[in-house]
Amino acid sequence: MPKPDHVVTVDMSDRAEPADAALSRVVAGSGVARLWNAFSDPSGRYHAGHWQAEPGTLSVDYAESELCVLLEGRVRLTDATGTVEYGPGEAFVVAAGFRGTWESIGRVTKIYAILMPEGA
Repeated sequence: MPKPDHVVTVDMSDRAEPADAALSRVVAGSGVARLWNAFSDPSGRYHAGHWQAEPGTLSVDYAESELCVLLEGRVRLTDATGTVEYGPGEAFVVAAGFRGTWESIGRVTKIYAILMPEGA
């Protein structure tokens, strides 16, 4: 039975694309990451898929808003106002305007849904 035209499976069956962080953003670790983008809308503003990163800390400045569902590893987000940590099975949103660090504790695999700002 064929699947519906407007339904996309979000999986890691396709070949991963490199998604390494720019060296200027790497605070600790290698910055090595991969992604399996399953969907991008016609406007290019909405994206969904899997992302995987090796342990390390990155400097981040979010222009986009991102829903994250952790499948593996732990994430620690820190900004000038505090720190929060998430683990496997937990979901969180990083809203546009977050500026701080993203620490991948162990290998991190997440499902993501990103909404880019208009005109990006």
